[in-house]
Amino acid sequence: MIDVTADIHSMTSFKRDSTGLLNRMKKSGRPLVLTVNGKAEAVVLDAASYREVAEHLDAVAAIRRGLAEAKKGMGRSVGEVFDDLEREA
Repeated sequence: MIDVTADIHSMTSFKRDSTGLLNRMKKSGRPLVLTVNGKAEAVVLDAASYREVAEHLDAVAAIRRGLAEAKKGMGRSVGEVFDDLEREA
């Protein structure tokens, strides 16, 4: 969760003290929101947090693909899947 009092910084302040802000981000575990003219323009995450977010987005995309395929009548019934599993066992 972003702390609006500590995690929002201007791009200018990030340019001046990127090392300090990155160290603070790593300690807090929260992302940095960088602003330009008072508007959020970028979010900086540590690599581990980015990887976690990317994995969640991939999972959501896979679920959406599956739902779209099911809506089109693609795929197999549960019975067919279990029959295949029993044959393989």
